[in-house]
Amino acid sequence: MPEPTVPVPSAPSHGYPGRLLVFEGLDGSGKSTQAALLGKWLQSGGHRVFFTEWNSSQLVANTIRRGKKKGLLTPTTFSLLHAVDFADRFDRQILPPLRAGYLVVCDRYAYTAFARDAARGCDPDWVRTIYSFAPRPDRIFYFQVPVQVTLRRKLASRLKINYYEAGMDLGLSDEVKESYVRFQTRLKREYDRLAVTDGFTVVDATRSVEAIQRELRQDLAPMLENVPTGARLMHDG
Repeated sequence: MPEPTVPVPSAPSHGYPGRLLVFEGLDGSGKSTQAALLGKWLQSGGHRVFFTEWNSSQLVANTIRRGKKKGLLTPTTFSLLHAVDFADRFDRQILPPLRAGYLVVCDRYAYTAFARDAARGCDPDWVRTIYSFAPRPDRIFYFQVPVQVTLRRKLASRLKINYYEAGMDLGLSDEVKESYVRFQTRLKREYDRLAVTDGFTVVDATRSVEAIQRELRQDLAPMLENVPTGARLMHDG
């Protein structure tokens, strides 16, 4: 995996006994599959693992769902609601297992907000201030993949491209696929920028699932040598 050239931490390290492993990337990059596989592998090695994913807090879930359904979310309200969701998720789901010495595997972290909100026109510094409570992870895996590849994967899966995923609320195009490509291109540009400024570990996500998983395990091996074991898998669901 290539090393970022100018890593600039956006927040201090957490300082807890556990380890925080974050998976970021475009929808269709394969990050969720890899996060799940890695969690199972870590558990099989005797590690205590907690898995958590984006937009999983029940605190504002119904509000976000209703807002999306009725098309009421502006970029700013979209940002604020997800910030509340993340703050609750961090306090209830991420922090306790970190304190207890677990390996916390996050399918998306604050960097998702940094990328998405900036792509929607929010001020990046304002967004970072909102998430200033979130400490820097021990590893940030960014699954880098061309937008056209994610579109092909999306269409092949036969899953409908949703309104906000395509950035239809931004008026980029009246055609869903075209809007998707334009919005996801914005999103990828932000992720590529964050990869440098925040020291992401960049993963070539165009390769096979097996090749990527091997690389992730090799990358984490030195870190795991100093992590206590005690097999148990927890999940936020």
